[in-house]
Amino acid sequence: MAQHNELGKKGEQLAIDFLVKKGYTIVEKNYRFQKAEVDIIAQKEQLLSVVEVKTRSTAYFGNPQGFVNPKKIKLLVTAIDNYVTENDLDVEIRFDIIAVVKQRNEFTIEHIEDAFLYF
Repeated sequence: MAQHNELGKKGEQLAIDFLVKKGYTIVEKNYRFQKAEVDIIAQKEQLLSVVEVKTRSTAYFGNPQGFVNPKKIKLLVTAIDNYVTENDLDVEIRFDIIAVVKQRNEFTIEHIEDAFLYF
């Protein structure tokens, strides 16, 4: 497996562990619909949190969350619309980004709630 793929998998696992510690239940990982993939779907009470995980080995080229573009946002919205419909859910939906940056042998995690409000 390529090194960047390993880093991405590590970042997703760190994000899952982070969310569980904050009281979320992980409902789905790597949910796919058409061309979209949702990294994590987590639930806390009546809130369904759609989480895009961005992991980088450095912040030199910018913050990881800066790499979520309008096309990706549109794909995520389409995918989660399908997910909610297919599972007949009545929940509030929020789109989050978890940015993971590796610095030497340590990782920093930033959870940006309602991340797409800022795009």
